[in-house]
Amino acid sequence: MTGTTSYRASETALLVDAIEVGVPFRAGATPAVLGESLRLDTRGLTSFFFARFDRRLFDLLVVAAAVEFCDRIQRRPGWGWSRSFDVRVSVHDPKLWAAPEITALLEETLSFLTGDVWRFRFEARREAEPDPVSAQLPLPPYRALIMPYSEGLDSLAVHALTAHATNSELVRVRLGSGGVDRQALDKDRKPFARVPYKISVPNSPESSARSRGFKFAVVTAIAAAMSDVQRIIVTESGQGALGPVLVRSGHAYPDYRVHPAFSRKMERLFLALTGHEIRYDYPRLWHTKGETLAAAKALSTPPDFVTRTRSCWQSSQQASVEGARRQCGICAACMLRRLSMFTAEIDEPADRYVWENLTVADFDAGAASAFQGHTHALREYGIAGVLHMDHLASLASPSAQTLAFRRVVRLTADALGDDEGAVRVQTQELLTRHAEEWRRFVAAQGDQSFVARYAASVAA
Repeated sequence: MTGTTSYRASETALLVDAIEVGVPFRAGATPAVLGESLRLDTRGLTSFFFARFDRRLFDLLVVAAAVEFCDRIQRRPGWGWSRSFDVRVSVHDPKLWAAPEITALLEETLSFLTGDVWRFRFEARREAEPDPVSAQLPLPPYRALIMPYSEGLDSLAVHALTAHATNSELVRVRLGSGGVDRQALDKDRKPFARVPYKISVPNSPESSARSRGFKFAVVTAIAAAMSDVQRIIVTESGQGALGPVLVRSGHAYPDYRVHPAFSRKMERLFLALTGHEIRYDYPRLWHTKGETLAAAKALSTPPDFVTRTRSCWQSSQQASVEGARRQCGICAACMLRRLSMFTAEIDEPADRYVWENLTVADFDAGAASAFQGHTHALREYGIAGVLHMDHLASLASPSAQTLAFRRVVRLTADALGDDEGAVRVQTQELLTRHAEEWRRFVAAQGDQSFVARYAASVAA
């Protein structure tokens, strides 16, 4: 899939001006003013630019912030998917950003990631951004690898496995501003400890968040450049990297946020913009999440997966019991978590989830007795969570592998630089193991469970 002709939007482009305070914005444009709607975090900038301040990389953060602003401020159409954006950005070196190669790479990379149409125009800043306050934030002595770090299971497991294999501390990049491992990361005194910008969007009507992949790719690429490192470890296991592309939800555009094809586009964009070569590697691409957890569990000092990780997509408003935030336990992310913990034989208390019991026949009865937030939307999430795992498992059958499946295999092979036939075999084997894990997990819930009822195609 190449060229912006693959991405169509029926609506007129939304004009967004990511500009400095006091700069006039275009007629009809939505202002995204630097320092107001787009706020660069002082401590975050210090965390990234602790050694030297590179304004090209600062401008890349501004572009990423503007992209996230656009993605969140306009709801996707009720029928269809794509939107169109015309974005004006104030940068320090507009000649660099407006170079045809860089603009084309930026627009194509974002269109591929989000399924939207993007057009960028750049103008010179009126005032240069001042250097952030310097700080002594030493990098670890071993600097061959950059690893994005979140509160997810894969992140913790792959960090433990990689640290064990290399016998060294890694350069970790925090993906998010909060989390259960806050104390361990000692945010304010380590490099790359927080995403260095924040977005303010009134109401934030769109929640699909496809641009999040660009945000995380940008901060890890910048960290690699500042550390003089080339290799970036993508911690996602096979179901997380390939599943969202293989299994689409309704009319949604495929989710490429952690697929190798998107990473390769980011590599080319970053090289053209900065001259720094990076490579996103996928060491657990051909393993299930359960296999990754089991491998980390087998280490002499295994990570604490139960208390140090979180997988749920839901906010505290949808996933709290008596004022305490939990994981919902039923969305696709939670369902994959529970499947993987089951596969790795890691015990997790039921009260980590709102839906404590998956074995009951009635969906609502599975929630904690004190939970008061039952909604039709949560039921839909529960059905979708089971069906996503179920649909992915069904693809293990060759009869279910349609033309769209073969396109994903070809796209993955191209991104990895591997033989298409070999990638097809690896994908088939991954899906077969996922299907077996899912079958055992569903069986463990019992024939009368709502999980078994929703997952009839596998449970039968």
